Amino acid sequence: MSRMLLVHPPIAPWLVRTADGCRATLLCRGAPDLVYLRAEPDNEELLVAMQRVAEVNGLACYEAVAPWDRSNETTHYAFKVIHDGGQSWLAADGVHRYPPPRELHFKVCRAHAPPAWVADQIVYQIFPDRFCQGDPSLAVATDEYVYGTGRTRVVARPWGAPIDPSVAATAFYGGDLVGVRRQLDYLAGELGVTALYLNPIFTSGSNHKYDTEDYDHVDPHLGGNAALADLCAALRGRGMRLVLDAVVNHTGANHPWFDRFGRHGGGAYQSAESPWRSWYTFEGAGYASWKGHASLPVLDFASPEVQAAIYGDAGVLRRWLRPPYAIDGWRFDVIHMLGEGPGAHNNAHHVRALRRAVKGENPDAYVMGEHFGEATRWLQGDQEDGAMNYYGFAHPVRAWLAGQDLGGEPARLSTVDFERWLTAARARVPYANQLAQLGLLDSHDTSRLLTAVGDDVGRMQLAVTLLLGYPGVPCIYYGDEIGLRGGRDPDCRRCFDWDRAHWHAELHAHYRRMIAWRKARPEWRHGAYQTLAVGDDALVFARYTERSVTLVGANRGAARATLPLPLGELPVEVARWQGADGGPIAAAELAAGIAIEPGGWTLVFGDAG
Repeated sequence: MSRMLLVHPPIAPWLVRTADGCRATLLCRGAPDLVYLRAEPDNEELLVAMQRVAEVNGLACYEAVAPWDRSNETTHYAFKVIHDGGQSWLAADGVHRYPPPRELHFKVCRAHAPPAWVADQIVYQIFPDRFCQGDPSLAVATDEYVYGTGRTRVVARPWGAPIDPSVAATAFYGGDLVGVRRQLDYLAGELGVTALYLNPIFTSGSNHKYDTEDYDHVDPHLGGNAALADLCAALRGRGMRLVLDAVVNHTGANHPWFDRFGRHGGGAYQSAESPWRSWYTFEGAGYASWKGHASLPVLDFASPEVQAAIYGDAGVLRRWLRPPYAIDGWRFDVIHMLGEGPGAHNNAHHVRALRRAVKGENPDAYVMGEHFGEATRWLQGDQEDGAMNYYGFAHPVRAWLAGQDLGGEPARLSTVDFERWLTAARARVPYANQLAQLGLLDSHDTSRLLTAVGDDVGRMQLAVTLLLGYPGVPCIYYGDEIGLRGGRDPDCRRCFDWDRAHWHAELHAHYRRMIAWRKARPEWRHGAYQTLAVGDDALVFARYTERSVTLVGANRGAARATLPLPLGELPVEVARWQGADGGPIAAAELAAGIAIEPGGWTLVFGDAG
């Protein structure tokens, strides 16, 4: 049976939501006998005959409507084509010779969609204590208070001093929200950032603040609520967005609700009669905590009071979505672990409740989850808008370029398997949610990628090209753009170096250049994805809309790679091709092969007439 080229870009105009369902277009090269759209509006297969309606770039266009699955949040569909005495099926991961499993079908969430603004953002993640000191009077003093059991001292450190693992959670360098606000000219004006994601900022005795002690107040050492209000106003004045970290799976042991150390009186740990006793899970003489860390007792969402405190009308989530703060969304820490009792029982119910609370306060707010592993079931549209895309981007990129996983263990990956991993992850979620995924190279929980690749700046630039060009919202971990290094936590949380003489100018310029292109090219933000060529150490993929295309080439190898490109497989009639330098490129020359220098990257832009 001959190979049948089948393409379905899951964006408009090839996928259009209607009152009755999704109008889907299948693009085909070959001689099909019959073309069907397969749907399951009532959990039973429905085959809808597709009609040929047009032709674009030599590809025949077949169209039909997939009716909404009104019994489920997500509508699934695929394509069945009869040809040459057999059949081919197209699912979100590509062509199959037999019916693909339902998890690989194209997906559209009927009632939910990520906020439209999300895909247009360039996000910058900030660990507040390490970014910039704006008001020295706010800084924590050595031994200012007792942290936890008191075994670890609270220590003030000079800006830029090496990280001391013995005081990983209790060494303070004096960064604050005043400093963040004062660097908006750099972030927005120079670098091109449009949104900030801040690690936790609410009152806590640690520098990381994942052990919350007070959800109603920004830590005074970061500037308090007033500093947050000032930052929010400054961001709004620039048209920028702000996402805060919601740590609601657990509290700190010193939170008054729990009060392990008896510093508040009446907490759950202190008495079985405490009004907060049912807010936590006690097991004999112990209690449920995050991964066994006694400093992080887990909240029990079986308690109606916990539900009210976190996602009720007067709860934590709604409070900060209201003026004068009116933040634009929440990143939910370990959201998959949240639930009833010591485990994650009834997790989906409570995640949906979190979403309802956030969207009830602001329908345009962003709901993002943190998952180190695969997050497919939370990303079907009815729970999270997107996730920190460790599984579907950061992990495969690191394995391909650094030969290690996110934990630093060996993880060699061929280019074929790299492409398969990316495709498999993308295929399992609605594409609208893929465009709202937070793409990242590293974070406060991983070693810096520059360190992982052995300080190879060329390889880091290649990774940045993938970050900005791949489907999803690019997130830059503070300092990556200047060449900040760092091993595993806590070394990945070094201070930002504001001495420009120490910056890696070439890397910084590459970030700025890529950010400018992402802002200028709509296909980088909203376009479909299509792999065009895969070699031993190089690959080329296309991002495209109906009227614009970018070809992204990446080569990790030590030799120049030239990959022929099947441009006729793209459903865009390009009138002009040009390189990253603005010089014209003939289509015939491009089809014959795109050259990618050793350890380098290539961009080619195409526009319709």
